[in-house]
Amino acid sequence: MNFWEAILLAIVEGLTEFLPISSTGHLIIVSTFLDIAGNDFVKFFNVNIQFGAILSVVVLYYKRFFKSFDFYFKLVVGMLPAIVVGVLAGDYIDALLENVWVVSVALIVGGWVLVKIDEWLPASAANASKEVGFRESFIIGCFQCIAMIPGVSRSAATIIGGLAQRLNRITAAEFSFFLAVPTMFAASAYKLFKDFYKSGAIALSAQEWQLLLIGNVVAFIVAMIAVKTFITYVGKHGFKIFGYYRIFLGSILLILLLLGIDVQMA
Repeated sequence: MNFWEAILLAIVEGLTEFLPISSTGHLIIVSTFLDIAGNDFVKFFNVNIQFGAILSVVVLYYKRFFKSFDFYFKLVVGMLPAIVVGVLAGDYIDALLENVWVVSVALIVGGWVLVKIDEWLPASAANASKEVGFRESFIIGCFQCIAMIPGVSRSAATIIGGLAQRLNRITAAEFSFFLAVPTMFAASAYKLFKDFYKSGAIALSAQEWQLLLIGNVVAFIVAMIAVKTFITYVGKHGFKIFGYYRIFLGSILLILLLLGIDVQMA
C-alpha cells in the first residue's frame, strides 16, 4: 500500500465510521478496486485507523465525557450486550466476516429500514426532551449486537435502537457516537491483539508506521467533519438519503459478486 492509497482509505474510514452506511462495506469496495484487499497490512491498517475516528468523537464532545459518572455507567450498560454476544458467538461472527454476500444483503435490508424509519416512528422526531437513561442504554446496546452482522453498520443499528426508544434524531445519533467510543476501542484493540500481535502475523516497517500515523490523523480530521455535518443534516432531513445510499452500495457489491470479481474482506 502506498501513501495515496493510505490517504484514500483513511478518508473513507473517517467519512463512513459514524454514518449509518457501513464503513466495512465501503472499505471492501475501495480496497478491491485498489487491488490491495488481500494484503495483511491493509487489514491491519483498516482496523488501526479506527482509533483516529474514535478520538474525533472524544474531542468534539469532550464536555460530555467529563460531565458526570452516570454518563460512563450508561456507556458500560450499553456495552454489556455486545460483550456477552461477542464472547458467546465470536467464532460464528468471524465466519460471517468472510461472507460478502451477507454484507451485501445487510446493506440493502438496513437501507430499506432507514428509508422507512421516520414513517414507522414519527413520534421520535418530535420528542425533543427525552434523555437517554439506563433502560434506553441497555436496549440500544442490544440493537448494537445486530451490527455484529457485517454490513449492518454499528451506527445504523444503534441509531435505530435509539429511535425505537422515542429519542429524537439528534439524541439518538449522538448517543450512537458516544457508545462507539468504548465499544470500538475494545473491539479494535482485541482484534489487533488477537489477529496480529499475538499471532505475530505482521511486522511493520518504518514506512508502514508512517502510513499508520498519517491514516489516523486523516481519519480523525475527516471523522470530525463528518460527525458535525451528519448531526446538522439528520436534525433537519432524517435518514432517508442514507437508506437509499446503502441500497445502492449493497447493489454494487452484489453486482461485483455476480460478475465473479474477487471481493475480499478488508
